[in-house]
Amino acid sequence: MKKLSFIAGFAMLLWTVLLACSEEKATPDEPETGGDPITTFFKGEVRPSETLPCFSGAYYRKVVSSKDKWLGIGGKVVLPQITFDENRKNPNKPGQYLDNPSIYLGGNMGGQETDIGLTWEVIRDENGNVTADRRAFRPFLRRTGYSATGQQAAYENAPAESQYYWYPGDEVEISIRVLENKKIRFVVAGEGKRFERDFDCDGYNVNSFGEFKRVNAIDQVANEGKPVQPTQTEVTGAEWKETHYFRLYEGEVVEVPVHNQRFTDMRCPGRNHFNIIATDEELKVGAEKINISGSGY
Repeated sequence: MKKLSFIAGFAMLLWTVLLACSEEKATPDEPETGGDPITTFFKGEVRPSETLPCFSGAYYRKVVSSKDKWLGIGGKVVLPQITFDENRKNPNKPGQYLDNPSIYLGGNMGGQETDIGLTWEVIRDENGNVTADRRAFRPFLRRTGYSATGQQAAYENAPAESQYYWYPGDEVEISIRVLENKKIRFVVAGEGKRFERDFDCDGYNVNSFGEFKRVNAIDQVANEGKPVQPTQTEVTGAEWKETHYFRLYEGEVVEVPVHNQRFTDMRCPGRNHFNIIATDEELKVGAEKINISGSGY
């Protein structure tokens, strides 16, 4: 009897272990329904918030993910045209304006924020002189500090060289991705040019939960955290051809379409400053045309 009890107990234990293993394999990144999880939802995928509060200081259109097992964000975009408000020139920097367009990506992991992308910047002309006015989109990388390791906040631009200048109407591919623990890879490429930089960010880890964003903005000089300043500046004709998140699935990092149920739609400080156009098909792949007007539509 004792032998039979032992065998029965062992069989029950073995069945429990097999069942647990089966259940463990069923949890990661399987389809929510019978569809393809990459184009629909992964099992257990965290849905994005309905709304999020705006941060004051700029006119911006933000697409932001849920806080989940994302590893980054990327996409393909046509850079916008710019019409500046001639009444908002920077008194401290003749030739520049108090409004400045940017298109960038970024994220937040462990409370560490990043903004990484393209901003309208000064360049070096053919004689090597720094221009008084801003003339091209140049890559920039920004991170906040990370107190857990003592990592300091940082900001840097790509070198002021013609191979790193992009212009309105150019089409570029741009991405940031958690490459390994504490390191992000930023790539922007298009029109026969490429900039790639690995950027140390101690809060970013391969197995952490985080959120990632895509932003089109009219930034305003020395205005961060303050109400937006009235302006006639317009940034028009930006077109995202597609947008994707990065995620580990079946042992590989895959590109996951940012369809219209995979992001929080933010238009700050108000929807009246944005004219956004997208077809049903474009909404499936994170594509849209974005026009921003300081005076509103």
